[in-house]
Amino acid sequence: MSEQVLSVSDLNRQARKALESELSECWVEGELSGVSRPSSGHVYFTLKDDRAQVRAVLFRQQARFVSTPMRDGDLVRVRGRVSLFEPRGDYQLIAEAVQAAGIGALLAALEALKVRLAEQGMFVNQRPLAFPPRHLLVLTSATGAAIRDVLAVLGKRWPLAQVTLIPVPVQGTEAAPSIIAALGLLNRQASLDPERDVVLITRGGGSLEDLWAFNDEHLVRAIHHSRLPVMAAIGHEVDTSLADLAADASAPTPSAAAERLVPSAPELSQRLEQLFQRLARIQHHQLGQQAQRLDHLRLRLRHPGEGLRRQREALGQLRQRLARALQTSLGIHQRHQQDLARRLTLRNPADHLPLARQDHRRLNLRLLAAQRNNLQYHRDQFSSRMRELQAVSPLSVLGRGYAILSNENGRVIRNADQTRPGDTLTARLGEGELTLTVNEARHLPESPA
Repeated sequence: MSEQVLSVSDLNRQARKALESELSECWVEGELSGVSRPSSGHVYFTLKDDRAQVRAVLFRQQARFVSTPMRDGDLVRVRGRVSLFEPRGDYQLIAEAVQAAGIGALLAALEALKVRLAEQGMFVNQRPLAFPPRHLLVLTSATGAAIRDVLAVLGKRWPLAQVTLIPVPVQGTEAAPSIIAALGLLNRQASLDPERDVVLITRGGGSLEDLWAFNDEHLVRAIHHSRLPVMAAIGHEVDTSLADLAADASAPTPSAAAERLVPSAPELSQRLEQLFQRLARIQHHQLGQQAQRLDHLRLRLRHPGEGLRRQREALGQLRQRLARALQTSLGIHQRHQQDLARRLTLRNPADHLPLARQDHRRLNLRLLAAQRNNLQYHRDQFSSRMRELQAVSPLSVLGRGYAILSNENGRVIRNADQTRPGDTLTARLGEGELTLTVNEARHLPESPA
């Protein structure tokens, strides 16, 4: 026992000094994970690659000068010094500066898998979910906060819900195979109906590594090919796994999933009460209207005898009016007939016939005299026109020894140039015609003026 015995504090102190003295500032490249920003302003995160990881801290004084977003999955280069946190004995990297180095390998592989599965149609399920489901089958951890949140919401909103918990691991390498096996077992149950039953796959929030099981390709395919409709609620609002995309519906949290799966019994009860009150008001209003209508009809309803009495009275009045109207009309027609008889008597044709005969004889004599005078007038006019026509007629000129020459076409010859030797002409005289042949055409000298 001569060797020196160190306390845990001494051991951690010496280890810290050794690390800080042996490893000065260095640059380390890796993928960010578990980035946390508490109210103190410090940034805590894990830097890792495919074989190892190291915890790191960026204190508030240095964090003010870092512009890199620092998100889970980002690939960064960190400049810092190696140290050891003595109270817990944690080996860590004290970061001084952070630079972006590209997308992390983990997220790059996830994105490539997401694109490939989308091209294969793994994210197109949108089957309607029963609302509320007859039987809700929950695949999650039996001890996790997710099942407690789901049961609490269901108990508050829809206590009638039938819920069956199928406990499965929701983190680590065994999570995806266990969920796939449980989902396959449920799909083989003939008593479960896709139209009435729903599968809920859920868990609470966590880091990218904690939720990585829900990005498993085989799990995505199992959800896509599930006979029963599936709702996924993985992590918190900012988390979106491939299982969420492959499910028929998704929710940001387990509590939100439960709210979407069942109606709110208090709200339905309140709505039912409102509808009942509205129905009561409508019934009351309808009864009031029908009562008013019944009163109105009762006032209008009379005994048939009273109606017959009124009709008899109306019939008697109509008879009296008809008799008065007939008497009045008969009197009018009698007076009109008497008036026509007087007018006919005053205009008797026998009284006017002698005068008409005298007028006829007088007018007949005037007509004969007018005819004779008119005939003599037209005879005189005809004789005058005949004398005038005889005075200007060419035939009267021919009677004085003149003749009218015309060629074979009947055209009158007025000039010797209109003829040629050998032409045959016709000469019309005062009495008769002569046929002439032209031997020579000569022009006579013009007589002196």
